[in-house]
Amino acid sequence: MKPRTNPPLRGRIEVPGDKSISHRALMLAALAAGDSELTGLNVGHDVLATARAIGALGATVGVDAATTHATIRSPGAEGLTEPHDVIDAGNSGTTLRCLLGVAAGVEGVTVLTGDESLRGRPMLRVVAPLRQLGASIDGRDHGDRAPLAVRGGRLRGAEVEISVASAQVKTAVLLAGLRASATTTVISPGPSRDHTERMLRAAGGQVSGDGSSVSVEPGTLRPQRMRVPGDVSSAAFLAVAALLVEGSELTIEGVGLNPTRTALFDVLREMGARLEVQVTGEESGEPVGTIRASHSQLRGTEVDPRVIPFLIDEIPVLAVAASQADGTTSIAGAEELRIKESDRLAALSDSLSSLGAAVQERPDGLVIRGGTVLRGGEVDSAGDHRIALAMAVAGLVASGPLRVLGWGCVETSFPEFLDVLGETQGKGWKRS
Repeated sequence: MKPRTNPPLRGRIEVPGDKSISHRALMLAALAAGDSELTGLNVGHDVLATARAIGALGATVGVDAATTHATIRSPGAEGLTEPHDVIDAGNSGTTLRCLLGVAAGVEGVTVLTGDESLRGRPMLRVVAPLRQLGASIDGRDHGDRAPLAVRGGRLRGAEVEISVASAQVKTAVLLAGLRASATTTVISPGPSRDHTERMLRAAGGQVSGDGSSVSVEPGTLRPQRMRVPGDVSSAAFLAVAALLVEGSELTIEGVGLNPTRTALFDVLREMGARLEVQVTGEESGEPVGTIRASHSQLRGTEVDPRVIPFLIDEIPVLAVAASQADGTTSIAGAEELRIKESDRLAALSDSLSSLGAAVQERPDGLVIRGGTVLRGGEVDSAGDHRIALAMAVAGLVASGPLRVLGWGCVETSFPEFLDVLGETQGKGWKRS
């Protein structure tokens, strides 16, 4: 059995704006009095949920999906008001968790909820530290499940330890800390993405520390004009596709290359990937640059558990790459994937195994024996955009056509994926 011949991925492309940065840019704009402008905003469903949420709190938000341009006029943190209705975060964990920190500083009651999947995800990891700052938060399972009701107001500064190394949790506490009476310090069990710290500094926030201990002073932010860099997690799907499809040479430009987000490329290079990552500039404290990927013969590797927080969203596409590598790849320390939009470890094991890959699911990871020609057929996205996109990449090296069920979930982060992929291959891809 041989893989089908697919056209190589070639050319120079850009990917949609970074989802993590887009969420934060909108929230910081809501906390700054005045007019902010964002270009290159990610306009997937998750980020639009955040745009609606800050609008419900009193900011005036305009988003043009066609141009990815957004304008935000806000009264600032002190002028935000109790929303008239429940705020629905949809499927966006970033919206719900980070917005808890904003709502904690808003006088009145803010009620936040989400879809069935989000209502099942743990929230006490955010709620508990915000309670230490004086926020009153009630919800199902003692505040561990949405819907959540936040009675906000003036907060007190404190040193809080969070239970997981989570950028979302850290962000919620730092945003709440802007409305506290004194310094707020977040102590994490390990490092995590630092977008919030960088962007707060760029907006005039007083932030100190890095890694596992970060402090913020109470204060105001200034409005920003920002171009959101391309999403490195979205770029990862296309870069891996270029590594796997014979004859590919692809350049992805204008990508955010925050060092807390690029561990996937280090791992791929360890696997033998012909991959170059070059920083060419900076935007609001975020490094921006270019990724070049060429078809490569990969070999298996043991992924260091210490880098898992810096490639957690890319593990689905890394698993696809591992299925095509010579030898065995082991991934451990990734139990957080079980409480994402789906149980991603189970979804990856089920999907790749159904295509003929040799995958062993473990409580905190996967062991993948590579060198398998995947077969076509049908796989279920489990309603998870990262699973759907990873399986689309798998389909490029399968021996027959592959149909991804529930493809609509890619609207969460990368609705343009098939168009961008088709642009690199000079062909159109069918949506069913």
